Amino acid sequence: MARFDRYLLSQLLQLFGFFSLVLIAIYWINTAVGLFDDLIGDGQTALVFLEFSLLTLPNVIRLVLPISAFVATVYVVNRLMSESELVVMQATGFSSFRLARPAIFFGLVVTLAMALLLNVLVPLSRTILADRTAEVRDSLAAQFVRDGEFLHPADGITLFIREITPAGELRGLFMQDDRGAAQVIYTAEQALLVRTDTGPKLVMLRGTAQTLEGGRLAVTRFADFTYDIGAMLAPAIRAPRRVNELSTVELLTPTAETMAETRSTAEEMVFEGHDRIAQPFLGLAVALIGFSTLLLGSFSRFGLWRQIAGAVGLLIFVQLINVVASSAGPRVAGGWALAYAAPVIGIALGLGILWLSQRPRRRGCA
Repeated sequence: MARFDRYLLSQLLQLFGFFSLVLIAIYWINTAVGLFDDLIGDGQTALVFLEFSLLTLPNVIRLVLPISAFVATVYVVNRLMSESELVVMQATGFSSFRLARPAIFFGLVVTLAMALLLNVLVPLSRTILADRTAEVRDSLAAQFVRDGEFLHPADGITLFIREITPAGELRGLFMQDDRGAAQVIYTAEQALLVRTDTGPKLVMLRGTAQTLEGGRLAVTRFADFTYDIGAMLAPAIRAPRRVNELSTVELLTPTAETMAETRSTAEEMVFEGHDRIAQPFLGLAVALIGFSTLLLGSFSRFGLWRQIAGAVGLLIFVQLINVVASSAGPRVAGGWALAYAAPVIGIALGLGILWLSQRPRRRGCA
């Protein structure tokens, strides 16, 4: 690779890494806030929250990469044009296509990264996330233990816990059982949730059991009492796989079993599979659009704001095509071809603008 190519490619990769980190942090924080409320509110630990947050990162990165690639390309080319570096290279006889070679290499790097994410890491992370979600829902803390509020873990059961200590000890427990002929109210100063071979148990310490039956109230005091809560804690069932959890091969070759499991049609699955193949090339498309559009301008002390606005407009146009194709493609037979519409049009626009930028023409200098 020529020295100029290495120089420009290094600039693009450095800015791409910086903008990716910034955008990933913004997206991740927005996602993490909702996870924090759901998991910590259900009594899960910070480690579970961290695990779930990390499992959402591949999908966040997949969304961010095309945007950061476009921003990095526009930023670098605008700076090199304002400092006359690209102008000098053009004066030495470099064509627009020759200048764009490092941008094409950069776009291919982004394409490879997105292909790895879309076809391997994102489906894998979503599968693991679905498995872990079922496990968390099956935990006692998620279904049974919340302090400061009245819970109804099963029909006829009312539960209130005043406080849960960091060690998992329950303090100030109140439980009312209306499922039988007699109404029973349990109160205990302390309680513990334990798992045994026969199922989860609630061990209450220093409390009372008040039984109301036939208008008569009987009060029993106990030092410790074990209550079987297995019947009221239905085990969480792992939800059937969704389309975004299937591998690309499974999507491209749908079977009756996978269609029934995901409740999807063959057209939807095939489109999703081709979409995973096509979407990575948006990384190349946005790099070409950002680079080529700014080459339409010449050196100006006022910058290339018109060209930047044009590049943004083209990016929005390509994204609109992508949205329309994603909506229409799964609904029609042969709609999988629409998955390639946005990447192909984006790359064609970038190459067309490169060709236009090197044609002799009258340029208005600002």
